[in-house]
Amino acid sequence: MGVVIPLEEGKNKQASVKPLVDLTRLDMDRVNQLILSKAGSDVQMIPEVANHLISSGGKRLRPMLTLAAAQMFGYEGDGHIKLATSVEFMHTATLLHDDVVDESDLRRGKSTARMIWGNQASVLVGDFLLGQAFKMMVETGSMDALDVLASAAAVIAEGEVLQLSVAKNMETTEDDYLSVIRAKTAALFAAAAEVGPIIAGNDKSARSALRSYGMNLGLAFQLVDDALDYGGKAADLGKNVGDDFREGKITLPVILSYRRGTPEDRAFWKTAIEDGQSSDENLQQALGLIGKYSGLTDTIARAKHYGAIARDALSPLPASAHKAALMEVIDFCIERVN
Repeated sequence: MGVVIPLEEGKNKQASVKPLVDLTRLDMDRVNQLILSKAGSDVQMIPEVANHLISSGGKRLRPMLTLAAAQMFGYEGDGHIKLATSVEFMHTATLLHDDVVDESDLRRGKSTARMIWGNQASVLVGDFLLGQAFKMMVETGSMDALDVLASAAAVIAEGEVLQLSVAKNMETTEDDYLSVIRAKTAALFAAAAEVGPIIAGNDKSARSALRSYGMNLGLAFQLVDDALDYGGKAADLGKNVGDDFREGKITLPVILSYRRGTPEDRAFWKTAIEDGQSSDENLQQALGLIGKYSGLTDTIARAKHYGAIARDALSPLPASAHKAALMEVIDFCIERVN
């Protein structure tokens, strides 16, 4: 079932990730080769599970951020290839673990690894990929890069636990939720961008600029994803519209609609989310309430706010094709809702 709610009228989608893809194409070819190499193992199930998700069609935005951020400061070694691959492995491991925790059946239009190989295999292969990621970080010889990515790994795990602590709790505040996505999603974006200038030997101001860019881009990216679950198309999402609702996930459109609603509206949300009454009929009612209380439009407004912060973070850096491409990625992430 697909329920499409127009979020903005009269604006053609123009921003593209293509400039970033073009600038990083040659390095991404090397990253992809390294991914296939490092996902290999004599234990047959490991490459089967890893490649199932790795080959499922994601844009690999995070490793491209690492590559572009290193290139824009003139880096010419190969350390950024290993760091970008590490970033992608961290992301893939997180997805494998997320699908187990969330009991997800579908990702990017395909059955999740846990549905094919089981929860145990998904968790353990995720652990294998994390181990490979840390080995590659060490191989670069950059303690600063290792520190940034290791810290991100810890923060992501904290975000997972924090999400569990607020799961299916309709009293979750917007600040609570932002803390979850800052840890679960934005921390890896921030680290992916920051290790670029680190490996290029740049100063703290460049590191700070790219870290802020990545953090706020990650927040905008996740908020748009939240909106798309209630206002997108299944073909674009790679999952069914309303999956967050069916899984009882507390996302910002739900938080805003609950807090702005009447006592009767709030009672509905408690029944639907906390008691798991997520029928198609209740999904339709949820969509109506989210529309009534501007849950989608205000979630997108929040995303645009963080996008503006990301843009300002890069503004002091010298003009370059890489800076322009990173700027366009902000608009691309937000304009997915059009």
